[in-house]
Amino acid sequence: MIKIILLSDFEEQYGKDLLRGITRYSKDHGPWTFCRMPNNYREKLGLKGMLKWAKEWEADGVIGRFEDDEEAQVFTKAGIPVVAQDYKERLHTVPNITSSYFETGRLGADYLLKKGFTNFAFYGFNNIVWSRERAQGFEERIRSAGYDVHYYEHKDSRTEEDLWYYKPSELSEWLQSLPKPIGVMTCDDNQGHHITEAARHAGIRIPDEVAVLGVDNDEMVCELSDPPLSSIALDTEKGGYEAARLMDRMIRNKDCGNQADIIVQATQVVTRLSTDFFASKDAYIVTALKFIHQNLDKNLKVDQILKEVPLSRRSLEKRFAQTTGYPVYEYIYKQRIEQFTKKLLETELSIFEIALDLGLSDSKNIARQFKQIKGLTPMEYRKKFLITKQAS
Repeated sequence: MIKIILLSDFEEQYGKDLLRGITRYSKDHGPWTFCRMPNNYREKLGLKGMLKWAKEWEADGVIGRFEDDEEAQVFTKAGIPVVAQDYKERLHTVPNITSSYFETGRLGADYLLKKGFTNFAFYGFNNIVWSRERAQGFEERIRSAGYDVHYYEHKDSRTEEDLWYYKPSELSEWLQSLPKPIGVMTCDDNQGHHITEAARHAGIRIPDEVAVLGVDNDEMVCELSDPPLSSIALDTEKGGYEAARLMDRMIRNKDCGNQADIIVQATQVVTRLSTDFFASKDAYIVTALKFIHQNLDKNLKVDQILKEVPLSRRSLEKRFAQTTGYPVYEYIYKQRIEQFTKKLLETELSIFEIALDLGLSDSKNIARQFKQIKGLTPMEYRKKFLITKQAS
């Protein structure tokens, strides 16, 4: 039986989803046995003490956080393979469980741009790779659209023991200083919660003045936030599954060298109340947008939207494109594809059943449109982002 030490913080949703993927691989290809080693063991035993314990337990591999390559090499030099969960920086001598952080930042930027914002900000940590690269991807996309990004860097520890953000703070002052309305992306959901709390204490209305978007889709944190926090979902569970598959191969091949990283992909934006806002001075277009999003499960036509606003078809099309960058029909079908994508990843419904659920009568046509936008057929997309059982 393969024995794996899990050296990580599995209290947050990201870690829990990784663990879920790892244990699913164990059920499919094991059984494996696990030792969850809390972070305080690192302080209590030191790395050499942990290695001694690993040898006595006859551990076959380690999956978890390491500060640097030197820490990981304590185990690999002893013949124990390591898959590292990147934290402050990616390691170079062992494979990392990492992510397409730049793409996640760009996804967040696109989402806020489509809501009509012209003011943008990012809140995160400059000294942590996943925060820094999400900020870079976000800024790159925002600047390509002709806008600037305001920054606030939280340089303190990420621990939640200090509850400073529940009181007036520098963060509150920063939020008050920003131009409004503004779309703010945060490096993760915990920092998104910081923003919603700081804004509440500063009397700033969310989402009317500040729309907030997090990352990880940690449902507990997102729903605890007031208002509930919109977030970018990741295929973290699949990342854990693939990390376990890689570890299995390394153990069987007795290979402690560097391998290709496991990339956790961003899948979609899960919209909640913190971004339920369209930043446009054109009240008619805001009305049209709200009507569209409230009726995405219906087969909407432009004529139906014209009944909601006192505009000619030509005027609606022109003003709508100025606000969103898309003609009305194209905007509707892109939003419906996003709804389709959400159900594709979150349910086991067939393509035909999802189409019916969204009020679409032609599943073949929606599949064609899906591929035009996503670059994959619905089945290919589902296979890419959901765990598939393969021989190791």
